[in-house]
Amino acid sequence: MAERVMQEEKDDQFTEKLVKLNRVAKVVKGGRRFSFSALMVVGDKNGHVGIGFGKANEVSEAIRKGVDKARKNMVTVNIKGNTIPHEVYGNFKSGKVILKPASPGTGIIAGGPVRAVIELAGIKDILSKSLGSSNALTIVKATMNGLTSLMNLSEVLEARGKSVKELFG
Repeated sequence: MAERVMQEEKDDQFTEKLVKLNRVAKVVKGGRRFSFSALMVVGDKNGHVGIGFGKANEVSEAIRKGVDKARKNMVTVNIKGNTIPHEVYGNFKSGKVILKPASPGTGIIAGGPVRAVIELAGIKDILSKSLGSSNALTIVKATMNGLTSLMNLSEVLEARGKSVKELFG
């Protein structure tokens, strides 16, 4: 259960972060067989972020698989300035995350797994609280659920059946 934070800058402007590296043992006739699982977050710090979970017999291969899956699962996050447009709750199984917009200069107030996703999404001012599970994978997926449910002004107006003119006079 080694927890490390690893960053790598690639030529395509995506940053990779290792959130959790786990060693798993399978007991066989001749002893223990070890394999590794890696939870990776990939983002461009400009509103695009993705998560991936890779498993393999070697650490480097697990990380590579996690990065590949994270690049395939990229989502776009609505950002208003350096923060999020409104408060949002993210859920995934027993993991719950509360994300609140913060005033400029506040910084990222978040725990480890939430912080990794928020930083790589490009959000600079935010308040967060993770509740329920302390499992890194569950918290990361809850954070992604919250970030994908953010709405911008046009989406809110469409959901309410209003126009910009009706709202602002």
